[in-house]
Amino acid sequence: MNESINISKKSAEQFAANIVTWYHKQGRKHLPWQQNKTPYSVWISEIMLQQTQVATVIPYYERFMTSFPTITDLANADEDTVLHHWTGLGYYARARNLHKSAKIIANEYHGIFPTNIEQVIALPGIGRSTAGAILSLSLNQHHPILDGNVKRVLARSYLVEGYNGLSKFDKALWQLSETLTPAKETASFNQAMMDMGATVCTRSKPQCTLCPVEKSCLAKASDQQALFPQKKPKKKIPEKNTIMVIPRVTNDKSTKVLMHKRPPTGIWGGLWCFYEISETNELQSLLTSLNLTESTQHPLKEFRHTFSHFHLDITPIVVDCIETKPKEINEPAQQRWYDLSIKENVGLAASTEKLLKQLSLF
Repeated sequence: MNESINISKKSAEQFAANIVTWYHKQGRKHLPWQQNKTPYSVWISEIMLQQTQVATVIPYYERFMTSFPTITDLANADEDTVLHHWTGLGYYARARNLHKSAKIIANEYHGIFPTNIEQVIALPGIGRSTAGAILSLSLNQHHPILDGNVKRVLARSYLVEGYNGLSKFDKALWQLSETLTPAKETASFNQAMMDMGATVCTRSKPQCTLCPVEKSCLAKASDQQALFPQKKPKKKIPEKNTIMVIPRVTNDKSTKVLMHKRPPTGIWGGLWCFYEISETNELQSLLTSLNLTESTQHPLKEFRHTFSHFHLDITPIVVDCIETKPKEINEPAQQRWYDLSIKENVGLAASTEKLLKQLSLF
């Protein structure tokens, strides 16, 4: 394990110069969040880009910034509206943390994004790398970054052994990033490193002939690009099962299904979902608790939803009901009849969206 890698000042300067030159010639400069950059716009883009591809993020980013053009607008929005704008992006804790942070910034910083890195890191959902990216890309402050793309470029360039999440690996890469990040043109360097990892030094089939640091890359010299970064040892992902119950009422004017809002933390935190039971023999008990009377049942197609740490096999059952006023077993605001003919402005779990699509064809 390379815990400390010594790089001469001249070598570090040459590495940075090559990267910055490449950026001015080849780097991405026309993405929506790169126009009229502010700490706020860069913050939103950086959070959206975590675990998500650029092409997917662009329409979400544009809608989000149209609805919440300022931090104060975001802070004043209700959580459902924010989560609705995030529906489909996944990793919903990101959206909840954005909302929490916006409230903090509105209350403690008068709606102006803080420019001190320690204050930025203290905000919910922002780590050292994201804070460095926000302040360097928007204000050209001198901060190193270390997202997944940058890790891959550095691990290959200097043959750093280990895998993402391993403390010694991350420590070695932070030391490298600190050494290589130039005090001048920090924004160009950091953007280039992210662009390099995303478009040239890719996970598979890297385009080494297009790389500005190909000649000094140790992985390229030893033909070991595919081995770095090393893969994290795989653990078997557990499998779980659930039955999602979809109470439905239909009249001449509309068809509605009953949903409830999940607690703010945990799986699908703060999102609207269908009720769940473990066994089919629990169905009548649930309906009774909701003061609903079943008329007919219809199974929908089963499907699997995969989280980062387990697979969830979902068996959906539509239950047509007679009674339209369920007993509120949650707080009133945590339960609603969702009108299938109207796309309501609420945050929906991915499983809920998938089931709504099935229902539209049912």
